[in-house]
Amino acid sequence: MIKGVVFDFDGLILDTELPVFRAWQEIFAAHGQELSLADWSDYIGRSPDSFDPCDDLERTLGRKLDRDRIHAEHQRREAKLIESEGVMPGVVDLIGQARKRNLHLGIASSSEQAWVVRHLERLGLAGAFETIRCSDDVKQTKPEPDLYLAVIADWGIAPHEAFALEDSPHGVSAAKAAGMYCVAVPNEMTRNLSFDHADLVLPSLAGTSLDELLRKLSGNGVRP
Repeated sequence: MIKGVVFDFDGLILDTELPVFRAWQEIFAAHGQELSLADWSDYIGRSPDSFDPCDDLERTLGRKLDRDRIHAEHQRREAKLIESEGVMPGVVDLIGQARKRNLHLGIASSSEQAWVVRHLERLGLAGAFETIRCSDDVKQTKPEPDLYLAVIADWGIAPHEAFALEDSPHGVSAAKAAGMYCVAVPNEMTRNLSFDHADLVLPSLAGTSLDELLRKLSGNGVRP
């Protein structure tokens, strides 16, 4: 029986991934280079500390760059773009439906806790989640299962008693490695990637009820 729902954050609750990508695209373009979505796709869902786009830019240009200046420029532009983003479609409704069922609600994010909490507060969702586990809380982030295992350990339930909502293949891999069911909800950045390992793929959370979602998952052995 399903007792909990674990949300990814970036790209699932808040579209931070497209602003981050666009900010780097602008920096690459300023240096006469192109950053394609194909180049960026492997980064999606990983911890921000696991890569540095400056490495690729320096390698392409064949010279060293003022990384501190570039990162400061990126952070300013990224922050401006993200601050204009609201909660992604369907998220608030699904949270409300899960609460009515008295399900545990959690977040498993490869971002830092302060980042996630700050945006949850801005979006009015700070009190919606019982458990939040982020990169500061585990040794390994996605695609490793540590974040998801940390959330369900806090609830004292088995992995198969919860399902995850993810927007990236790395996130799906993390949830499945934890032994959980996983629903993939690709966004604009990830919709062309492979989600063959997800239990269910939805085009959006908008218009999808929790009951309908559980019915679709029931073919994989999930009990509503």
